[in-house]
Amino acid sequence: MGALPRAAAGRARARANPDLGPHVLIVEPGDAGAAQRRVDAIFRQQERAHFTDARHAVLLKPGTHRLDVNVGFFTQVAGLGAVPGAVQVAGHVHAEADWMKGMALVNFWRGVENMAVRPPDRADRWAVSQAAPYRRIHLDGDLALDDGGWSSGGFMADCRVDGVVRSGTQQQWFTRNSTLGGWRGANWNMMFMGVDGAPATSFPEPPYTTIATVPVIREKPFLHVTAAGAWGVFVPALRRDARGVSWSGSSAAGRTIALDRFFIAHPQMRVGEMNAALARGQHLLLTPGIYRVDEPLRVDRAGTVVLGLGFATLLAENGAVAMRVADVPDVSIAGLLFDAGPALSPVLLEVGPRGSRRDHAAAPTLLADLFFRVGGARVGKVETACEINSRNVVADHLWIWRADHGDRENGRVHVAWDESTGEQGLVVNGDDVTIYGLFVEHFRKYQTLWNGERGRTYFYQNELPYDPPSQAAYMAGRTRGWAAYKVADHVRAHHVIGMGVYANFTADPTIVLESAVEVPRTPGVVVENVTTISLGGGMGTIAHPVNEAGEAARPGAIRQTLKRYPAA
Repeated sequence: MGALPRAAAGRARARANPDLGPHVLIVEPGDAGAAQRRVDAIFRQQERAHFTDARHAVLLKPGTHRLDVNVGFFTQVAGLGAVPGAVQVAGHVHAEADWMKGMALVNFWRGVENMAVRPPDRADRWAVSQAAPYRRIHLDGDLALDDGGWSSGGFMADCRVDGVVRSGTQQQWFTRNSTLGGWRGANWNMMFMGVDGAPATSFPEPPYTTIATVPVIREKPFLHVTAAGAWGVFVPALRRDARGVSWSGSSAAGRTIALDRFFIAHPQMRVGEMNAALARGQHLLLTPGIYRVDEPLRVDRAGTVVLGLGFATLLAENGAVAMRVADVPDVSIAGLLFDAGPALSPVLLEVGPRGSRRDHAAAPTLLADLFFRVGGARVGKVETACEINSRNVVADHLWIWRADHGDRENGRVHVAWDESTGEQGLVVNGDDVTIYGLFVEHFRKYQTLWNGERGRTYFYQNELPYDPPSQAAYMAGRTRGWAAYKVADHVRAHHVIGMGVYANFTADPTIVLESAVEVPRTPGVVVENVTTISLGGGMGTIAHPVNEAGEAARPGAIRQTLKRYPAA
């Protein structure tokens, strides 16, 4: 048989699926029977796999899919259309907590994005806690965010929900740039930005914080396939003062990068191979799995996209930094889990070297759906999980977690105070950094330390470490405890709004944290809508929400709130 003509060969290449590895399931419309069996098998493997190394992505090609997709641990389910309506799921795409009898407090590390979901009963469920993004979904019906037991989410962005979202037992939730048919429910901290259909601000009773627009945002890049079968990664356009979703019925603003401009990485590859590709000017797509990195991935070129599929994980070995990003504009780092290894790393992700000063306001770097883990699956040690030194960075959904529990089923816990160690979760040295949906938990010193000017955080959730053995072990000099959110004394301008800080000092419930939030006493630094909780009915005390202001969350008075600091 002779060679195909050039045009025919090009069409054949366009129609062929890329090699995304054995843990990516690509589903064609009409493959309902075989696809359902594969989807069910992935879920059976991942439903309880809290600390597994297995990673999966389920990618649905444009068209209609008759599926029921139950999403377990370390599983990403994504449509491959240019807009959500290009992929229609006639069924449910959901997260349940059946394995924990309705308790969703540890339903972590899963996500769905970029599809229209049409449940036959017009009702779906996304019962999750942290690191479980619900993005770019058009749901024809109502959405429940719990499964009866407690839940501790969560993040939703660029979604249209035609029915009512019912938050149920969710302790807190952040919704950005979406359109809702309605919202019902509140517990401690519910925040909405740029959301049509959001409830009005009424903090603290009920604890709703609503802001009309989002000052600057670029949605997460995503894989898509054209009608001709060509694969690419769509990079949504930067928006300012944004309200509602970024897409319409058939289009969205942005640009497509052809997939042949990406180096497609697989877990067995060496870091050197990936760095060579990045140095050549290629973008990087990491397929699902565990990447053992003994030197940093180096992102040195402006405009580079690094995109993970199926919670691709960078495991730092031999004390390595997992990734370093140069002080360049318009980089996108998205969809990755950074995991500390047993040798102490100084940092897992460094965005810009220290001392970065370039102005990137016209083309900010984006960090989207990035998750960090210290301990739990294995011993982990790090000084600082994430350090942002460049200016104008926009971060959209970070969960930075020093583990408070581990893999008990397999006898691997790895969470002791002196075993898996993390000093700071996030350090921001760059100016003009904006973060939406920041979750930082259980670090031994400052959870978040902000040294840059004009920083902004919209929604913050924190649990303090459970395991300080005593007050003497948990002192910041002469101050009782380390603040959950510390703005450095020299900072003159900062704004943070929609905060929840929770104490659960199970190793010694007599421990006191002096202030949940410590900030300079200057008019340009403003803190709004803070909730403090002494969990477990009073396992520890937070003496003040901000500096010396507000009442103590303590046994007998477990919840306190503060509307504004300094007082207006």
